[in-house]
This record gives sequence, structure tokens and C-alpha cells, in this order.
Amino acid sequence: MDILNHIAESLRKGEDQRVGTLTREAIAAGVPAADILQEGLIAGMNVVGDQFRLREIFLPDVLLSARAMYAGLEPLRPHLAKAGVPLRGKVVIGTIKGDLHDIGKNLVGIMLKGAGFEVIDLGHDVEPEAFVDTAVREGAPLIGMSALLTTTMSRMKEVVALIESRGLSGQIKTIVGGAPLSPEFAREIGADDYASDGSTAVERVKALLGVA
Repeated sequence: MDILNHIAESLRKGEDQRVGTLTREAIAAGVPAADILQEGLIAGMNVVGDQFRLREIFLPDVLLSARAMYAGLEPLRPHLAKAGVPLRGKVVIGTIKGDLHDIGKNLVGIMLKGAGFEVIDLGHDVEPEAFVDTAVREGAPLIGMSALLTTTMSRMKEVVALIESRGLSGQIKTIVGGAPLSPEFAREIGADDYASDGSTAVERVKALLGVA
């Protein structure tokens, strides 16, 4: 449908006002909310994610497209809820205790929201217990942790240990990322996966949660 293509294209260009206007027009025209979400907004952000991964665009471009995504989601959310259209999944993210760096974590959150996930961002300097408690309370099946300091990355293991000690292994999965981390470190602490950047995180989260 042309209007959905226009939404996706405008989102890729970061045209937030136009995305909001087109989304409202699509709603008024009777286009199903699920189609607007998947074939308009998410389709546009998927291209943005691919372009960012290939270094064809850069962080400011992603931020503009994310703002456009939110502009489209705002009028669409009530219609998604009314139609019973679920988001792809719920993810708890945060920077581990002792670490105040959150630029990378914020980018991951933006990319996940753009891909259709509900993101609960706990911010930075997050206690291990807060990750697990929030995931349990919110019914989130995935926790994403980041760290930039080598002195704090070991605390990620505490989150994995808490999940195990509470008998939540298999119910709550974990993914880690950050400059000093590696796939080997993720395996060492028992995390379910590792992502090196925002676009990779989206793909890995999709795989962990079994969504397309």
C-alpha cells in the first residue's frame, strides 16, 4: 500500500512530523494498525538498522529516524491496543552497577524500540537485583546489560547468578554488550548472548525471543 511505503520512506529520512501525519491518515483510511506498525514503521526502522550496521548512515541519522518512529507510534498505540496487536516482546535494559556510561545502552534501546520491542530502561549504575526484580515484575523474558569499564563488567555475572538462584533460568534470558566485552566473556559468565552494537543487538534479541 502506497501510504505504508510513504511512512517507511519518511521514517528513514527522519521526517517526524510527516510520519505522524501519514500515520494518522492511514488510521483514518482504515488501514489495520498491525499493517501500519509492521509495513510502515518497523519496515522503515529495519532499513535504518541495516544502513547503520553497514556504516551508510551514522548515529545522528538513527536518532532522527527514532524520533520519527515515536511520532508514528504515538497516534497508533491506542489502535494497536484496541486491536490486540502485541509488540514483539518486552526487554529490560541498563548499565551495570558502578558504571555511569550509557550512550551505547541508549542506542540499543532506540534500536529495539524501533524494531517493535517494549523497552524498560533502568538507566545506569543499576544494581543486579534491580534487573531481575524488574524483569519478574514486568514479565520481561530478556535482560540486556552494558558496561564500558572493565572494573564493572564482572558484576554482570551477579545478574546471571541471581536468575539461576531464583529458578528463572529458561524464563529470563540475558544479553550483554559494551566496548570491553566479547563473546568469550559472555560465555564465561553464563549469559545467553553478546552483541557488539545496536543493530546486532536487535538481531540477537529477535533470535533469543524467537521472533521474526
